[in-house]
Amino acid sequence: MFSFPNIAYFIPLLPLLGFLVNGLGRKHLSKGAIAWIGSGVLALAFAASLVVFLNLPSGGPTLLNAFDFIRIGELRIPFAFQLDALSSLFLLIITGIGFLIHVYSSAYMHEESAEHYGRYFAYLNLFIFSMLLLVMGANYVIMFIGWEGVGLCSYLLIGYWFRKPAYTQAANKAFVMNRVGDLAFLIAIFWLIARTGSVNFVDLPAALSSLSSSDITWITMLLFVGATGKSAQIPLYTWLPDAMAGPTPVSALIHAATMVAAGVFFMARVSFLLAPEVLQWIAISGAGMAALAGLCALAQTDIKKSLAYSTLAHLGIMGCAIGLGRPDLAVLHMAMHAFFKATLFLGAGSVIHGCHHEQDMLKMGGLLKKMPLTAATFIAATLSNCAVPFFAGWYSKDAIIEAAWHGHNLPVFAFLAIAALATCLYSGRMIRLVFLGEANSEAAEHAHESPWTMTLPITVLGLVFAVGAGFAAHYLIPASSLQVVHKALEEMHFSFTAPSTIIGLLALVFGFGGALKFYGTVRGADALQVISPRTYALLEHRWMDGLYRWWIDGPQRRIVEFIAFLDLMLINGVAVRWIAGGATAALDNLTGLPFHRGQTRGYALWIVIGSVLLAWYLLAR
Repeated sequence: MFSFPNIAYFIPLLPLLGFLVNGLGRKHLSKGAIAWIGSGVLALAFAASLVVFLNLPSGGPTLLNAFDFIRIGELRIPFAFQLDALSSLFLLIITGIGFLIHVYSSAYMHEESAEHYGRYFAYLNLFIFSMLLLVMGANYVIMFIGWEGVGLCSYLLIGYWFRKPAYTQAANKAFVMNRVGDLAFLIAIFWLIARTGSVNFVDLPAALSSLSSSDITWITMLLFVGATGKSAQIPLYTWLPDAMAGPTPVSALIHAATMVAAGVFFMARVSFLLAPEVLQWIAISGAGMAALAGLCALAQTDIKKSLAYSTLAHLGIMGCAIGLGRPDLAVLHMAMHAFFKATLFLGAGSVIHGCHHEQDMLKMGGLLKKMPLTAATFIAATLSNCAVPFFAGWYSKDAIIEAAWHGHNLPVFAFLAIAALATCLYSGRMIRLVFLGEANSEAAEHAHESPWTMTLPITVLGLVFAVGAGFAAHYLIPASSLQVVHKALEEMHFSFTAPSTIIGLLALVFGFGGALKFYGTVRGADALQVISPRTYALLEHRWMDGLYRWWIDGPQRRIVEFIAFLDLMLINGVAVRWIAGGATAALDNLTGLPFHRGQTRGYALWIVIGSVLLAWYLLAR
């Protein structure tokens, strides 16, 4: 029962159990019990994931068929899990980072009442369950169930403090914009069923012969739109910065535990299906997103929103790797990004906690002396974010830039170069405003280091994974054990003459170093805003929401209002009240029977009469 591969069944079931226990028992359990249950099931799930990872066969994928989920004629869609190099790697990331975030949450959310504390941990456990279902699904249908579960949980967690209207609006925005991408994903699933009769990942390579080039192009475009919604890419990306309304551990979970990378994940899963003529557009769109988001991060004063734009940039880089035909590099960057971005968000949460819930970077400063452990881990993760050589982020990001150069894709290379410079600029700005200089508020003046339940997960993520993950993957762990990124690991090398290295070092010197000096010229304010208000206003990016309201929300609202008017006047007014109401009123007056008086016996009479007439019609035929 507990042997491989059956132990894999316990990986998603354990967080589901945590969800049920904490959700149903939140009014009766203590905070300590809730935290132990919520974190404990993740620790066990991580152990099970490690067993699966270490015992995974070197051949093809291992399929676990539980039962037939859908059977209609010849169509058979099983409720099945697929264990392979890709899914096993992400099982480790989701459960490992998820466990550390749960431990961190036990201290960060301690001020909540026991009932709300239980609700929070129940949502977290359900989120992890949905993510595990997404990455383990052996077909598009099971993946879609996890996909929708993640969307639901993100809505619940973003709007966790639902009594605040701004938070519920952010949750609604995330939910609605994700549904746009989900619809495209669903259409692609139906298209595959109609053309191939299967949505099982192992069957699709053989079924490609039944697809025309037009089919493949349209399916690729639909899958890309689906990925655009979940992975927050142009134009469906404005929900992600607003999603920072949720608790900081939630932000770390959404940004690090592959939720926003889910779109990139499923495109990597079926990279063989993607049409070559669409890949170039995916590469340019991703690289453009990376450059745009990196520049917009320069105009964010909220530390979490700045990191949110950083995530948008890295998601663009992952999408760019898919477009370049290198899903292995996209997967590797997803893994590296998960480590250092989780560290950055948890570090930001520690800063917010230490500064008495202050999130404005302009009101911080001087925290290096007051929060040395948080500062050390945050800076280490920032260097990884900037792709400093031999930090985790460098191994994957540098390789993607190099792939664009060797592929002679100059537009993509140019956008990635801008993104590299922008990354160093906003990273140096963040370090300068938060940790260096002098305190700029009472909150920063009286800041203190966070408790060990918060600093320990940050230390593990920052000083172990954000720094050493890439080194371990490249030098310590055999490439054969990481089959999904085998090619990427074998190609890694460091050369001062490589274009990617030159771009990275120039960005580091002029971007990071320049930001440290530039943002130290003005105290308690943003130097760019003081020197060039128009540039700052352009990068602040509020115009995008305005553009969205003008071109998308506005026309939709007017269409809905027109439909509502037609419904009120024609359907409800003419058809229901005038025609149907008049007819029933006339029958009431003529017969004296209660045909339409809102009484149960009247409706029962109509049902009997209708049934008799229907039976008479069928018998007469």
